Amino acid sequence: MEVVLSIAGSDSSAGAGIQQDLKTITAHGCYGATVITSVTSQNTLGVQAAMPVPPDVVGQQLRAVLSDLEPRAIKIGMLPDAEVAQVVATELRAYLQQHPVAVVYDPVMVSTSGYPLMAPETIQIVTEQLFPLCTLITPNLPETTCLLQLIDKNIPSSFVQLAGETLARHFACAFLLKGGHADSPQMVDLLFECDGGVSRFATERIATGNLHGTGCTLSSAIASWLALGSELPDAVGKAKQFVTEAIRRSVSAGIGHGNGPLLMP
Repeated sequence: MEVVLSIAGSDSSAGAGIQQDLKTITAHGCYGATVITSVTSQNTLGVQAAMPVPPDVVGQQLRAVLSDLEPRAIKIGMLPDAEVAQVVATELRAYLQQHPVAVVYDPVMVSTSGYPLMAPETIQIVTEQLFPLCTLITPNLPETTCLLQLIDKNIPSSFVQLAGETLARHFACAFLLKGGHADSPQMVDLLFECDGGVSRFATERIATGNLHGTGCTLSSAIASWLALGSELPDAVGKAKQFVTEAIRRSVSAGIGHGNGPLLMP
């Protein structure tokens, strides 16, 4: 059985983060291992509190898993501060030199409303030290805008083709620009690879208020398909289909009183 490691925060409502990653990885027939970076108190109505895990404990978790379980793919989610980001980058760099595996990073940088969730010093460590280790980065539109500001302030995120090509070329890894925040009848994501290849993935937009954990589900599904041997475009396409089915199942789930979680198809 292929092992997929999730490095992310804990969600007490189990709709996102480590808990949703584990459900997604298991649904793909893989074995999920975890490194918890932050413990959050949250539900479908929002986040009430968060406590970063001490960097040395994050490092200990990483070394414990990587020295024994030998993951075939790694998914990264929430990195709460610069110290934790530094530990993750350092430990992964050492591991990947000996065990090259796919790394999928869902950068939790900016909220849907545009509120910054990552301090500038953390962004610097992430972009300079962690991005070079990644196979794929999956920013939403606000996060794409944030990254473009670091490279060329004259490129708006609405110029998706130019934005994707610029990010992939500058950071030397593939980018999946997610279109879920765009106002259109379809959910259109664009995959930009380092060799200049571009793949388009369009799925129906399902009317629902239950979308908690969509980004976590997508990134951990992609990591699972990569662990199972799929090439990157195929892994993204299969993961997109999986997420669409999960959204469809969640429409009338009635879990919680706010933005409900996705249910595994």
